[in-house]
Amino acid sequence: MKLEKIANIFVKIAERCIPDPLVIAIGLTGLCFIAVLLFTPYTAIQTIDAWGASYWSLLAFTAQMILILGLGHVVAHTKPINNLLLKIATTFNSAKTAYIGLTLIASLCSLFSWGVGLIVPAILSCTIAANLKERGIVIHFPLLVCCGYSGSLVGMLGLSSTIPLLLNTANHFLINKIGIIGLNQTILSSWNISLIIIIMTLIPLILYRCAPERKACIEFTNQINPNEAPIEDPKNHHLSQKLENSKYLTLALGSFAGIYSLQYFIDGGALDLNSLNMIFVALGLLFSDSPKHYIILLSNAAKIAGPFLIQYPLYAGLMGMMAASGLAEIFIDGFVSISNAATLPVWTFFSAAILNIFIPSAGGQWAVQGPIMTEAAIILGADISRVSMAVVIGESWTNAIQPLYMIPVLAITGLSIRDIMGYSVIVLIAMGAIYSTALLLF
Repeated sequence: MKLEKIANIFVKIAERCIPDPLVIAIGLTGLCFIAVLLFTPYTAIQTIDAWGASYWSLLAFTAQMILILGLGHVVAHTKPINNLLLKIATTFNSAKTAYIGLTLIASLCSLFSWGVGLIVPAILSCTIAANLKERGIVIHFPLLVCCGYSGSLVGMLGLSSTIPLLLNTANHFLINKIGIIGLNQTILSSWNISLIIIIMTLIPLILYRCAPERKACIEFTNQINPNEAPIEDPKNHHLSQKLENSKYLTLALGSFAGIYSLQYFIDGGALDLNSLNMIFVALGLLFSDSPKHYIILLSNAAKIAGPFLIQYPLYAGLMGMMAASGLAEIFIDGFVSISNAATLPVWTFFSAAILNIFIPSAGGQWAVQGPIMTEAAIILGADISRVSMAVVIGESWTNAIQPLYMIPVLAITGLSIRDIMGYSVIVLIAMGAIYSTALLLF
């Protein structure tokens, strides 16, 4: 059977069976609640208390994600960046090159920063699709969006990967047990680099082969244009209006942000969500026409941030229930009990992949899983660096179908989770085969 037909089966199943991400989050919360009552000594009231106590624990992350979405959207819709994205889009002369090219662009961006790799390809997918449509080239927009999202999945294996960076710091919470694990043993190891190359080679080709026939393609329907500031007669402006429409004010504040960002990196600062957002602040201000224009761009961007406000706290509550009740430890211990030195990385991978559905945060997941897996590695004599990377790639694997990280992509592109989930399942199967083979044979 052709890959296109297999993909079509998953697409149809997703269209009929996959609900909105909010419904998925509520369902996972109910499932976790029942599991806690069945497998731990926690009572219903204790479980609800754990949920509520943790509900707001991801507020900082929620704000960071809302800002990266909003500020990235602002930057993309300024005229200079919009023109740059358009030039990139015009380099693609067929649907095939667009599918493959966007997947590779997303991968390269995400290896530099997973935040960049998540947002930029989503914005670029709209520009590419609109440009191809203008030139009469038919492309299946949901698949193109999935290409951008799937390419970003290698970001957890790249330079902004949370767990390897944590293990390479002098004060991480497991320092007394395992010491410092250098990046040359994790993300910069030949094993991990080879894995990235294999994924970046195979996934674009697999996704391209999933493309439906021309008549079944769903094309991009929105308009992509810079949000222009309203044209006003400067002769009628009062002082307040002149200030609102002054380019010099946004240039001044943008320069402040730009100088700070430059000095931050000169002093050895790392690229994280906060520093990336500051870069977006600087670029948005420098490239907008005036304070009034900037507010128009930001207001338009804010309209798509609503889903974050309820769904991210729901996952924080999930994390709290699993961690406080001991359900996560019981789950992980089950995998450890059937492991030996050779198989521990593999079982760690599968346990991390499943746990990621309920705790979709690398730092939060490592806080729960890290102590158990490193203790098991020490007792069994397993390679600790390989075990830690098994957690990393396990989390990265099920991010292919993790609604939490799809939300910003769906918000930017205007699609529903049903539109791309069928193709994401294909990516999940392919990456699962790659990861498990790498752990077992190499």
